[in-house]
Amino acid sequence: MSGVRLVLVRHGESHWNVEERYQGQADSGLTPAGIEQAAVAAIELRRRFGEADLVVTSDLPRARDTAYAYTRNVLVDPRLREVDVGSWTGRTFTDVAADHPADVATAAEGVDVRRGGGETFAEVRERVWAALTEAADRAGDGATVVLFTHGGAIRVAAAAALSLPVPGHHDLAPPVNTSLTVIAYAAGRSRLAEYNSPTAREARSTRAD
Repeated sequence: MSGVRLVLVRHGESHWNVEERYQGQADSGLTPAGIEQAAVAAIELRRRFGEADLVVTSDLPRARDTAYAYTRNVLVDPRLREVDVGSWTGRTFTDVAADHPADVATAAEGVDVRRGGGETFAEVRERVWAALTEAADRAGDGATVVLFTHGGAIRVAAAAALSLPVPGHHDLAPPVNTSLTVIAYAAGRSRLAEYNSPTAREARSTRAD
């Protein structure tokens, strides 16, 4: 299938990844390990794909700073943000589980609840897929587009590429930091070519990014 190759990169390790806190659309910055992961991922991206025709990043600093290790020539698209987790933002997984056991259990069963009053994954899938297809259209046939984003965004994008029922993310493992996911996209059709390929030896995988 000719068309556009979409390469999705999860951000490097953040401080709240290490502390096991819900990040959502707030940001704690990359750890020293996360900065090193971003540098390794940049080398791997150049080795595999050369210089991309178009690079797009979420506006959240942990994704943007991961992108900057690859290039400063980026477009910023807030639609690539992580899922909004509302009042859970910045709280530890343990604390939220203690205060909201029913909501956490329901989400773990795959029900698409508004965690902390934030977004559903169905809503995230709609905005992320719109950002991806617009980037593909902008880059044109035969192009490679690299997009720096977040774990939840990558899971719903993969679900959309597989045409899974909305939201479709639940059975897809959380991508590890700076992993690569590749989607082949052409004329409204898509194929998941690769999912969650690590670029760094030490990388975290957190379900509630």
